[in-house]
Amino acid sequence: MKKKTAENDNPFAFVGGGKRYYTQNCMLRERFGCKVIRIPLSAGFTCPNIDGTKGTGGCIYCSAGSRASSCDPQRSIAEQYYDGRAAVKDKWGEGKYIPYFQSNTNTYAPVGKIRSVIGEAMMLPDVCGIAVSTRPDCISEEIADYFADLSEKTYLTVELGLQTIFDETARKINRCHTYEDFLKGYELLASRNVNICVHLIDGLPGETHDMMMQSAREMAKLKLHGIKLHLLHILKNTAAAAMYAAGEISVMTLEEYVTIICDQLEVLPPELCIWRVTGDGERDSLIAPLWSLKKFVVMDEIDKEMRRRGSWQGKYYTKEGGSYG
Repeated sequence: MKKKTAENDNPFAFVGGGKRYYTQNCMLRERFGCKVIRIPLSAGFTCPNIDGTKGTGGCIYCSAGSRASSCDPQRSIAEQYYDGRAAVKDKWGEGKYIPYFQSNTNTYAPVGKIRSVIGEAMMLPDVCGIAVSTRPDCISEEIADYFADLSEKTYLTVELGLQTIFDETARKINRCHTYEDFLKGYELLASRNVNICVHLIDGLPGETHDMMMQSAREMAKLKLHGIKLHLLHILKNTAAAAMYAAGEISVMTLEEYVTIICDQLEVLPPELCIWRVTGDGERDSLIAPLWSLKKFVVMDEIDKEMRRRGSWQGKYYTKEGGSYG
């Protein structure tokens, strides 16, 4: 990955599109030589934070897993995959595909069941990898061993939902696991060289700018394959919706969000793939912030702010200290 080093130039010009960070689209094109599209799937698994094992109701922002229309656990993995392909074909054309087990906690099941659904997905046409979204407290030695073996056979990424490093915030959002739990799950995978992508959510209740930056700086110290940066969405029929209506929580403005994302990008390692810098709640269920519906406007504002600063991903990152500035 060749990059320029001039102080006021863009070291990520090779990414294209005016980006000043290393995008997932660029990384996958480099790896596979074509457009790669992720197809969301549901294996029908639940979550220990829903079924009562650790909690009930899920996280305060949870609306029962993925919102992708193709994710119907009553249908087979193959049927969901073909529906998902058809839905994106007009937008992206032909390419390769990564079945993405997105809904709920996709390691919260016996390993035999996990092997079965992933094995079915790997047999589908034009598949070039597998992505599995899960909770860090649902990674066991047995599951980590299976993922290590799977990583030898295909391009696997395990997405760990962390959201914040602060246990106080985790309690507020009913996360039902600690940062220590995350580090244990992370280490089980990292020690086996399994690709890990971590999710962070900005704008969680009570979190300051400094707290959000600290979460990013801690992630900069880890051996990650990717990171997803989101914002807190208030969705209908969630605990967060009731809290928002009661004035107990608020949401970020577009300006605040752009500022924190650019600040976080500056302290993350330049080689770390940025899988997402925003999220867009489904129009029919989103209460706030409504500006997040305009996903490409949000990304454009991030690009413009990075250009205005003369900045880029990793500008304030150092291997020795994690980050500076």
